[in-house]
Amino acid sequence: MSDKKLITEKKALGSRIAELRKKVIDPSTNKPISQEELGLRTGNAKKTIGEIERGNTNPTFETLFKIARELKVPIIELFNYSK
Repeated sequence: MSDKKLITEKKALGSRIAELRKKVIDPSTNKPISQEELGLRTGNAKKTIGEIERGNTNPTFETLFKIARELKVPIIELFNYSK
């Protein structure tokens, strides 16, 4: 896979994670969970979640699994984005 294609895929994955995160409502605030909250729930820093959502890092399978679990979606749903 070319570097350009890899960058495009990472950004698409990150955008999809951000989109799904914003659909999960925090019952204490009645607002979408924040990057910080998702980080706390998955054992990652807010900065790491932000880097993933911007497509600036390669998350591990374990991290993606934890994110999917907290977003209450099958892991394959993270990759369900238009190409």
